[in-house]
Amino acid sequence: MVSLIVCHAEQNVIGFRNKMPWHLPNDLKHVKRLTQGNTIVMGRKTFESLGRPLPNRRNVVLTGNPEFAAEGVDVIHDVAEIEELDGKVFIFGGSGVYRQTMQLVDEMHVTRIHETFAGDTFFPDYDMAKWELVSREEGTVDGKNRYPHEFLHLRRRMD
Repeated sequence: MVSLIVCHAEQNVIGFRNKMPWHLPNDLKHVKRLTQGNTIVMGRKTFESLGRPLPNRRNVVLTGNPEFAAEGVDVIHDVAEIEELDGKVFIFGGSGVYRQTMQLVDEMHVTRIHETFAGDTFFPDYDMAKWELVSREEGTVDGKNRYPHEFLHLRRRMD
């Protein structure tokens, strides 16, 4: 099963200048809980924005650059190789990787922030009619999590 995990704001903004334009610890905990012990697939720019492999996960970088190598990550060069990866696989971003892999995805874990941010990187548009809502949970807004948000678990409709 190929899953996708993303946090996006209104207008599908996911980034600005190769960084997330918000700080939302609730989402970071959510991502950690879902992805630990599994495989995450990301593009080179996303990997470089993280600065290091995320612990307790298999980190896979999808890149067209045959010279790319980094300690602690596996490298693939074709989207088709994702289906050959063992275990649960999460598409982790960024925008180009999301666009290239949407047709492979069986389910999405979406943190939707109900706020507008300046952005230069976007999650592809998706038609909610093609996805079944498995669960929805309101995120807690507090001193550390300033933006209203929700966690959605969506499964691709088979009809």
